[in-house]
Amino acid sequence: MALVIAVGSDTHYAAMATIGSLTLPDGEYSAVIFDCDGTLVHTMPAHFEAWCEALAQYGAANVLAEDVFYAMGGRPTKDIVMDLNAEYGLSLDPARVALSKREAFLRKLDRVELIEEVADFARSLRGKMPMAIATGGSRFVIEKTLRVVGISDWFDEVITADDVKNGKPAPDIYLEAALRLGVRPERCLALEDAPAGIDSARAAGMMVIEVPCPMSV
Repeated sequence: MALVIAVGSDTHYAAMATIGSLTLPDGEYSAVIFDCDGTLVHTMPAHFEAWCEALAQYGAANVLAEDVFYAMGGRPTKDIVMDLNAEYGLSLDPARVALSKREAFLRKLDRVELIEEVADFARSLRGKMPMAIATGGSRFVIEKTLRVVGISDWFDEVITADDVKNGKPAPDIYLEAALRLGVRPERCLALEDAPAGIDSARAAGMMVIEVPCPMSV
C-alpha cells in the first residue's frame, strides 16, 4: 500500500513514521480526521451492491459502473442520484433512491470490517490527540456502521453529510470537523480514499493521506 501525503494543492511523498505500510507524517499535526467508508471501514463493496439493488428497483439497473462508483465515493447519495439523472436523462427521485439504497446497505452491515492499518493508527491516537470522522454518509448509517465494527467511542466528533450544506468535494465537512475539534485546519491530518474526499480535505487546507481503494491495490 503506497500512500501519498498532500498539503493543500502540493503533493509530496514522505518517509516518516509508519504503522504497517501506512506512511504517516511525524509531529506535524494536532488532530486527525478520518473518512469512514473505504478509509477506516471496508464498506465499499457492500455500498456498491446496495446501489445496484436500489437503482434496479427504480428501473435504472446497470447505470452505475463500479469504477464510476469508486470515483464518486464520499459524495452524498442524493448528489450522486442527481448526477445520474443528468448523465442518463433519468428522473429518479433522489430521496426515494437514497432511502432504498440505505435500506439495502443496512441489510449488508454484518459483512463490513475495519481496514486494519488505518484502524491501528486511530487506535494508537486514542486519548492522545483529538480525532473526528468526516463522512459523506448519513448520520443514521454511519453511527450504525461504527457500532458494528466496535469503534463508536473512539472519536471526539462525528460529522456527516447531514451536518453541512455542501457535501464533498466542498471543504465544508472538514472545516466543520476542525471547528468542532478546536484545531486550525492546517494543523489537521485527514485520511481519505476517494477523489471527492481528497479534494474536500485539500480545499480545507489540511494535510491528506490518500488511502488506496481496494480496486487499486
